[in-house]
Amino acid sequence: MQKIVYIDLDGVVADFEKGRKGHSMGNITPYKGNPDKLPGLFKDLDPIEGAIESVNKLLDAPQFDVYFLSTAPWDNPEAWMHKRLWIDQHFETKKIRKRLILSHQKHLMIGDYLIDDRRNNGASEFRGEWLHFGSDSFPDWVSVLDYLDKV
Repeated sequence: MQKIVYIDLDGVVADFEKGRKGHSMGNITPYKGNPDKLPGLFKDLDPIEGAIESVNKLLDAPQFDVYFLSTAPWDNPEAWMHKRLWIDQHFETKKIRKRLILSHQKHLMIGDYLIDDRRNNGASEFRGEWLHFGSDSFPDWVSVLDYLDKV
């Protein structure tokens, strides 16, 4: 039986902080303090170190059924599209086709594991196991893969 794994995008696979800090409009009103509203931010984020290779390993592993589970800003509709285009740019389409879920209610998802860097949008209430990416237990992709190799 395959284990269902959900993977957040921003802060786990895509480097949101680097993109936010480097965005040319980051210090301009109305975007200062509201990085989720920055035009084009989600389209051009760099991958987090080791993320693409690690996610590909999970996508190829027969014991896992992998989905991207991300939250897109409600007030920035282009971000919804850009997240879809981002995963298509960084992963083989045949591996990720129809495997993107955008939700503000991650706790409603049914699955075994959620890899997420923040407790927001229901991540900390996820009914499976929340692997808190960037925490002491899961500081990077190496630690996540090591853990999932043992389950």
